[in-house]
Amino acid sequence: MLSLHSCVHLSTTDKKAMSAPTSPSHHIHISPHATTTTNLRRILQWKGVRPLPLFICVTLGLILRFAVPKPRAVAPNAWSLLAIFIATVAGLILSPLPVGAWAFVCLTLTVVTKTLTFAAAFSAFTNEVIWLIVVSFFFSRGFVKTGLGDRVAMFFVRWLGKSTLGLSYGLVLGELAISPGMPSSTARAGGIFVPIIKSLALSAESKPKDPSSRKLGAYLIQSQNQCNNSTSAFFLTAAAQNLLCIKLAESLGVKIPNQWVTWLKVSCLPALISVLATPVILYKIFPPEMKTTPDAPAMAKRKLEQMGPIKRDEWVMIGTLLLTVALWVAGEALDMASVVAAMLGLSVLLLFGVLDWDDCLGEKQAWDTLAWFGVLVGMATQLTALGVIPWMSKCVANFLKSLSLSWFGAFSILQISYFFIHYLFASQTAHVGALYSAFLGMHLASKVPGLLAALALAYNTNLFGAITHYSSGQAAVYYGAGYVDLRDVFKLGIAMALINIVIWALVGAAWWKILGLY
Repeated sequence: MLSLHSCVHLSTTDKKAMSAPTSPSHHIHISPHATTTTNLRRILQWKGVRPLPLFICVTLGLILRFAVPKPRAVAPNAWSLLAIFIATVAGLILSPLPVGAWAFVCLTLTVVTKTLTFAAAFSAFTNEVIWLIVVSFFFSRGFVKTGLGDRVAMFFVRWLGKSTLGLSYGLVLGELAISPGMPSSTARAGGIFVPIIKSLALSAESKPKDPSSRKLGAYLIQSQNQCNNSTSAFFLTAAAQNLLCIKLAESLGVKIPNQWVTWLKVSCLPALISVLATPVILYKIFPPEMKTTPDAPAMAKRKLEQMGPIKRDEWVMIGTLLLTVALWVAGEALDMASVVAAMLGLSVLLLFGVLDWDDCLGEKQAWDTLAWFGVLVGMATQLTALGVIPWMSKCVANFLKSLSLSWFGAFSILQISYFFIHYLFASQTAHVGALYSAFLGMHLASKVPGLLAALALAYNTNLFGAITHYSSGQAAVYYGAGYVDLRDVFKLGIAMALINIVIWALVGAAWWKILGLY
C-alpha cells in the first residue's frame, strides 16, 4: 500500500512554514495526489460490510423475490421469506459480515418488512436444542481449561503409540472418548489434537511445508481429519450440527424417541467400523515414511508426569460428564429433556468452580452459535409452517415418481446429491441450514421412512466434513497445520468419501434393517 509520506514531499522550509502561524498571505499547498491517496486509504480501511459479497447476496434475494414468478401454491409472505432465507444462506457462504451479525441483519429484515412477526422471528431462540448446543460448548471449555482433554489423548498415545499405526489409533480413540462431552470438532482439532500431533511430528523431525512432512506428520494429520467424520457421527452430542439436524427433523414431523440413545444405537456399528478402518486404509494409500514411533509413548509419559496426578477439577469434570451422559441415556425413563441434563451438568461445574461465569461469557463461539442457529432454525421452521418446504418437496417427489423410482431409489439419489453438493459449501452447519429441511421434505414426499431419512442425512452431514480443506472448521484447522499438500487433500478427500459411503451404505443398510428402520 502506498504511504502518505511517499505522496506528500515537504522541504525543510515547508515544514518550518507549517509550524509557523498562518496568515492570509501564507498558504499551505496539498497536492491533489495526496488527497486522492488519503481517500483511497479510507476506502481500503472500510470496517463495515464487504461490498461485493453484500451485492451478490442482496441480488440473489431480489431476483428470487421479484424476477422469479411466484408459484400459485405459495403465499406472498412465504415467497418473501424464501428470498430472505436464500440471501441469508448466501451470506453464510460469502461472509459479507461475520456469521452472527449477518444472520441478525437478515432476521431484522424479516421483521421490518412484516414478513414475520417479532414473536415468530425470535421463536427459535427458546428452542431446547439450540440451548443444548450452547451448554455443550461450555463443556468443551471445561475439557480445555482443566487439561482433561490433553490427559485423555496422552493416555491413549502412551498405551498404543509404539508404532505409527498404533499412534494414529491412540489419537483417534482419544478423540472418540472425549467427543460426547465436547460438541465442537473444530475445538477438538485446534485445542487438543493438532498441537499434540505437531509435537509428535517435530520430535521425529517431520516438519510442516517440508519434504520431511511425509515422514510422520502428514499421515497423522490426515488420519485424524478423516476419522473425525465418524467420531462426530458416533454420538449425538459430538458435533453441533447433529443437534441442529434433529431439531429440523422434528419441525417436519419426524419424531425421534429418546434422541441420544436412538442416535447412538443407529450410528454405533457403521461409525465404529469406519473409525477402525480409516487409519489402516490411509496407512496403505498415504503411507508414512516412519513405521515405528518408539519415542511417542515416552513423550506421552513425560507429559503425563508433568501434568501430575488427576486434579480435583478433572475429577469433577469426569464425574459431571458421566452424570450428564447417564441422564441423556435415561432421559426418556426419567422424563428429563437432554437440555435439562446438560443444564444440570453445567450447574455442577459452576458450583464446584471448575468453570466460572467469565468462562461462559468468554465462550464467543457458543453465543455466536446461539445467534445464527436461532435465525436459521427460526426461518427454516417458518418456511415449513408457511408451506414452502412441503411445496418444494412435492415438486421434486413428483419428478422422481415420474422416473418410476422406488422409495429406495429416491433415497439413494437424494442422499448422494446431498453429499456431493457440499463441494459448494464452506461449513457443515451452513449446509444443514440451507438444505437439510428441503432434502428431508423430498425424502418424506417420496415415501422414504422418516426416521431413516432424517438420521441418514444427519450422518451424511458429518461424513462430508473432510472432502476439501474448506469443507468444515476442523478440515481448515488440520490443513492449516501445513503437513498435507492441497492436491493430496482433494485426492484423499474424495477417496475416503467414497470409502465411507460404501462402509455406511453396506454396514448401515444391514444394521438398520435389523433395527427395523425400514
